[in-house]
Amino acid sequence: MTAPVPNPGMFARPAPAAPPVEPAPPADGLSGHPAVDAAIRSMANAVELSPADQIAEYEAAYRTLRETLATIDQA
Repeated sequence: MTAPVPNPGMFARPAPAAPPVEPAPPADGLSGHPAVDAAIRSMANAVELSPADQIAEYEAAYRTLRETLATIDQA
């Protein structure tokens, strides 16, 4: 009588799971979210403003981004 031959599949290791595929960021550097994109554009346009106006523009963008993130946290 011969010994049973083990199934090679019993010793096989499962293939590692593929890493999750994250979407590539848009080529234009924007996020795809309208409010966030508007804040990004306003900060980019602020370069042409006087320093005092730049500060106001940056503060407005900060408020928009903070409010947008707050709504994401609530979802």
